Amino acid sequence: MSEKIQSISPLVDQFSRTISYLRLSVTDHCNLRCMYCMPEHDGNGKPIKHGKFLRHDELLSYEELLRVVRVAVEMGMSKLRLTGGEPLVRRGILDFIKELSKIDGLNQVLVTTNGVLLGEYAEDLLASGVHQVNVSLDTMQRDKFKQISGRDYFDKVWESICTVERLGFKVKLNAVAMKGINDDEFLDFARLSLEHSFQIRFIEFMPAGDAGSWSQCRFCDSDDIMKKIRTIGSLEPSEKQRSSGPAKLYTFSSGGREGTLGFISPISHHFCDQCTRLRLTSEGRLRPCLLHDIETDLRVLLRGNVSDDVIRNAIRDAIFNKPKGHQLSTVQDVVEKSHCSGGMSKIGG
Repeated sequence: MSEKIQSISPLVDQFSRTISYLRLSVTDHCNLRCMYCMPEHDGNGKPIKHGKFLRHDELLSYEELLRVVRVAVEMGMSKLRLTGGEPLVRRGILDFIKELSKIDGLNQVLVTTNGVLLGEYAEDLLASGVHQVNVSLDTMQRDKFKQISGRDYFDKVWESICTVERLGFKVKLNAVAMKGINDDEFLDFARLSLEHSFQIRFIEFMPAGDAGSWSQCRFCDSDDIMKKIRTIGSLEPSEKQRSSGPAKLYTFSSGGREGTLGFISPISHHFCDQCTRLRLTSEGRLRPCLLHDIETDLRVLLRGNVSDDVIRNAIRDAIFNKPKGHQLSTVQDVVEKSHCSGGMSKIGG
């Protein structure tokens, strides 16, 4: 237990943030090789040698994950997101989600996915209580999709997105903004929000992932993206802001139609003071901040026959000692200071 005086609520950190949201990376495996996460080649076209994927016994078992979630929910957490890697590639994921849905007090189970398997899993996900998905989609062009992801799956992903929209899921599309890669499509993405019920979110390229995946020349500032979008319509702050997490939401109006756009700006506009989340990596390490390498090894505790009180105290300490924020205030800071060392596929996107 930390020697510092703990706050009255186990979910409140030193900076009065209430932590109610747990993100679980259920696997580091993925069926894509996106250039900002697990690139197969560096900027000069040379192959990148990645470490091996975690063995099955190095991942937390579903029973271990359920135990952590139950303890966290008993403490007051109410929102859970499954990430990866690609969460839908892990065998038995649907049965795991069904077990999660039985936990009293867990109000939301959300999934972030690349969409490759989403279409075939969609009805089962809905039946298991998942009503919202975030889908990574960095381009609407088939050839560029293959360039970015390393795989020719655009048609399958788009069909999956249309399937979950038809089934009534709440859908958020996440596009990592990269200069010289997809910046010519920002207006197309904005227009997409007018044609569908999707919330389109532009995410600044973050210095998280395998070495060599972040590049200053690829960085797009959210303000510049908004400036470009305003050339074809208006952007007004959205009334839906309260539940939007790190995204700043805007109503985009053009040609008599409206859509919702979100901007996630970890570099140009910090949202650390509003962060309500913890991350459990696929290795079983509890991480209070994406861009800080502070971690607590829950896997060791879980496999050491400790009581739930020990798990609870580890979660409480991680919350209380959550840093005020990361130290990357400018693009130059990203260049000069060290990046987070964990691969994004293990930490959870």
